[in-house]
Order: sequence, then structure tokens, then C-alpha cells
Amino acid sequence: MNITLGMLLKRVPGAKLTGNPNAVIKDIVQDSREVTEGALFVAIEGLHVDGHKFIPKAIEDGAAAVLSAKTPEEAGLPKDVSVLTVPDMDAALKAIVPWFYDYPAVKMRMVGITGTNGKTTTSYLVRHLLQAAGHRVGLIGTIQNMIDDEVIPTHNTTPNIIDLQRLLARMYKAGITHVVMEVSSHALDMGRVEGCEYDTAAFSNLTQDHLDYHGTMENYCMAKAKLFASLSGAVRKPNKKAVVNIDDPAGQVMLDNAKCGHITYSVKDESASLRAVDIKLTGTGASFAVQGEFGQVKVNLRITGLFNVYNVLAAFGCAMAEGVPVKVMEENLPLFKGVPGRFEAIDMGQNFGVVVDYSHTPDGLENVLRAAREIAEKRVIVVFGCGGDRDRTKRPIMGRIAAELADIVIVTSDNPRSEDPDFIVSEIVPGVEEKIAGKRYEVLVDRHEAIFRAVKLAEDGDMVVIAGKGHEDYQILKDKTIHFDDREQAREALMGGAL
Repeated sequence: MNITLGMLLKRVPGAKLTGNPNAVIKDIVQDSREVTEGALFVAIEGLHVDGHKFIPKAIEDGAAAVLSAKTPEEAGLPKDVSVLTVPDMDAALKAIVPWFYDYPAVKMRMVGITGTNGKTTTSYLVRHLLQAAGHRVGLIGTIQNMIDDEVIPTHNTTPNIIDLQRLLARMYKAGITHVVMEVSSHALDMGRVEGCEYDTAAFSNLTQDHLDYHGTMENYCMAKAKLFASLSGAVRKPNKKAVVNIDDPAGQVMLDNAKCGHITYSVKDESASLRAVDIKLTGTGASFAVQGEFGQVKVNLRITGLFNVYNVLAAFGCAMAEGVPVKVMEENLPLFKGVPGRFEAIDMGQNFGVVVDYSHTPDGLENVLRAAREIAEKRVIVVFGCGGDRDRTKRPIMGRIAAELADIVIVTSDNPRSEDPDFIVSEIVPGVEEKIAGKRYEVLVDRHEAIFRAVKLAEDGDMVVIAGKGHEDYQILKDKTIHFDDREQAREALMGGAL
């Protein structure tokens, strides 16, 4: 069926159409560089860029019409341009986009994973287990999007509503049966996931992050809870399940919002549906038993750290909810190799450990340093910074955590964005100094120098933790984005380039 501009008009109350109602719309795009013949170009007036400036280029490249919150006169457009003017752009996109792509998320099983930390590793674990059970799986997340094993680059943890629905439609067309998706609090709050019907929703934990956007922890928590409330919303698929970490106090909020069946998990609470017992952590892996109504299943992992025990429990619960046999999980969990930039070991034959991790929140940094402390024979050396244009209140908190748990702290720059890197560091240092208690710390704002310095300081049996950027291969500065990969830097330093 051809979808026309007039058909889109009927879906948005208060919308007005100027131009040809019979114009056939073949795609919807927000980025003018992606315009193809017959596309509807969405002109959004953002904080930094006004999409209306790109309308002439979009029309030149074949756009059939424009969607705008401005009238053609207000946007200064010629009369021969077809324009659908809407009173509220967000509401219009929610009404139009999922419908245009024929609600692909209703045709596949959707597993949504939310929480401050652990989303990425959990999503990869769930993908691994679903594939082991014979399903075709799509992945949407922080590092990359995937259709089976085809990799599609990503820019946000959760794409905007247009890119998300287009990607889901592409997945369905490719024969994907299950989609595993990291769902950020921003996406839930902004309505980017409108039109997605989730079947299984998992909650990992809630610790301080994104307060620059949400303002309070309560607001942040309630944004996450929207995922669980959606399980009992407009339901077109059966068998909904909430998979919730009840060791985290916010877990109860998620359960209260999920009016459906649930699977709880814990390492402490004997009432949980799934519980990890007999936990043993080493430098190269972890072993424990998952205890549930099925009895006990022994798990041996190639990944380590208590935080990964929680991630495995979450993934185990999601896989159970989606019908994966326990035997399949028992056989395939030992084959999971980990996720790029998540406690990723850098081994060049040195006599000390080096790991790169994405931890950029207080809780994330604490988890990683505690894991390093359990593994290190001697000292823990940490290199970390904080991102610019983000929650400033976590900076001294992360400084305190680093000083408490590491023997040597090197404070550096992360992604400073529009902020002065020296200023960001100046807000971290008071937290370090508050807890340093005779330990040493250094400030090297240049991240390259900081990594090289940490490697130079390391001795036999030490553990170097390079935290904050993980898989990222770039650094966002005030006026540009440069190539920068902590893993490459660490390897170069280990090969003899240390300062």
C-alpha cells in the first residue's frame, strides 16, 4: 500500500497540509544527508541545529514533502513545497512513525534492558543465549546495533524514534525473531520508544547518573519505571515478564509498575526467583551456581567481577522469560567471551594487569575497582576523568571512590565537550583529596600522558584500570572530535612507549 501525505495528515490532530495530499511517502528521515527520492523530511528546530536550514537540500535530493512545526510562510519556503505543519512535533512523530513502518516491534519479541550500569553486557549475554537456542536476534545498544551478525554503527544508547522504527522494520524484513535492546532513561522520558511493545523488561540497578537531565534521583527512577509500566499497556502479544534485581532498592519501584509476571534475582535475598550462590571470582573468570525452582545450575564464566554475576543473573532471567531451556544456558554461558570495553583485559605479555572499562558513574567505577582489588596481587592504579556537559555532582563522588579503592589515582580528562578540562578536573580533585589518606595521586589532564604514566608506574602484580571510555574510539573536545582509543593507547604504552 502506498502511503500518501494526506494519509499522514489524518493521523495528527490539528495538522495542516499545504501542497499535494497525494504525494507518495516512501521513507521518513530527520537527517538531510539520508534523504532519498520520495522521503518525508522532518525539519526539527533543535538546540544546536535548525533542520529548516536543510529543507532546500532535502527537496533537491528528492524529498516529497516536509514535516514541520512551522508553516511554510514561517519557514520561508516556496509555494511549490508540500508541507505538513503540525502543532506538536513530538506528538506528531509518535503518531506517524510507528504506524508508517507498520509497528515492527509488535511482530517480534522485544527484550528491553534498563538500569544505570550493566545494560550492555546483559544485552550481549541475552543475545548469546537466544542465539544458542536457535533464534535470530537483533541487538540495539551503546556499542553497536546488529542484525544477526551484521554490525550497524550507533550514536546513541537508544536511537531517535525515526531511526529506531526504521531499524526495527529492517530487522523484521531480515527475518529477526527477537530484539534485545538497551533502553535508556532519556529514551523512555522523551518517547523515543513509542510504538515499541516490550515482552520482557529487565532492570539492573539505579545509581547516580544523568541528574543534569532528570534533576533528581526520583525522576530518574520513574523514567526507568516507564519501561515496566509499558508491559501492561496496550498489549498485543502474550507472556509479559519483568526481570528485576531486588538487591537494589529501586527494584521494588519497577515491580510496582509492572502489572505482569516477574522474575527476581539477587545474590543476597533468598526469596528471589534466581539467586547466585557459592560465588568465586578470579582474575580470568568467575564461577557460581544459579539457584531457582529448577534446582541449581553451575556456571563457569570467562568474565569476572561481582557486577558480572548480576549481569548473568539478569540475562538468565530474560532468557527464561523468552523460553530458553536452562540446559541451553548451562552449556552456553561458559562460551561467552565478554563485551568490548567492559573490563576488557589488555595483554601484551606484561607482568601486571591492565583493563579498560566504560565505567563513568560512581557505582560503575566502584564496581570495577572492587573487581580489580579482588584480582590484583599488589596495587591498583586507576586512570579516570569525568565527561563535560554532564552531571557535575558526581565528579567529587567519583574522586572519593577512586581514592578509597585504588592505591594510585591519576585524574585526567574524559570527553570534556564544551567544558574546560582543567575545570572538570578541579571538581574531581577535592573528592580525591578528601579520602587520599597518604596514598598518591597525580593530575595529568592529557589522557594520553595519563595512560602512559599509569603503565610506567605499574610493577609486577599490580592492576591498572583505565576507566570512563571503554569501547569508545574517540574523544569529544570543545571544537572537534578526535580519534582516541584507550585500548590502543594502553597497547602502545605496553609496547615500550611509556613516558
